[in-house]
Amino acid sequence: MGASALVTLLLDGWETPEKIGTVSLLYACGGALAFPFGLFAARLVSLGRRWEVAFAAAFVCLLGATIGLTGGLYALQYRSYYAEWHAPAFTRNWAIQFVFTVLIALYQFVVLGIRLYFPLGFAALLAASVWFARQRR
Repeated sequence: MGASALVTLLLDGWETPEKIGTVSLLYACGGALAFPFGLFAARLVSLGRRWEVAFAAAFVCLLGATIGLTGGLYALQYRSYYAEWHAPAFTRNWAIQFVFTVLIALYQFVVLGIRLYFPLGFAALLAASVWFARQRR
């Protein structure tokens, strides 16, 4: 996932090399953290079923885990940046600011960040799903 983000950002001529590296590292960490969770969920869903079900389960579970965990990491980074202007911790205003900052970060990730998974990330997802389905035989 990190390679997919790196290639997409380099081809777009995006910002500076340091920012490209940071975003690529975020996507690599999100993908690395999501892989075991996605495989575990896919194994639970496809237990004792045919290879088509195993493929679909791997595809959906890996996709959801990767987007969810990478989006979560993005939201944490986004929140840490804006924490400087938020109310003191664990107050009512802080809780409201925390929830809305995380929701805005997740929205921004879905709108702007999902595109960095194409084309390499999607190809890797297909390959991992085929590998998982064949392994289940």
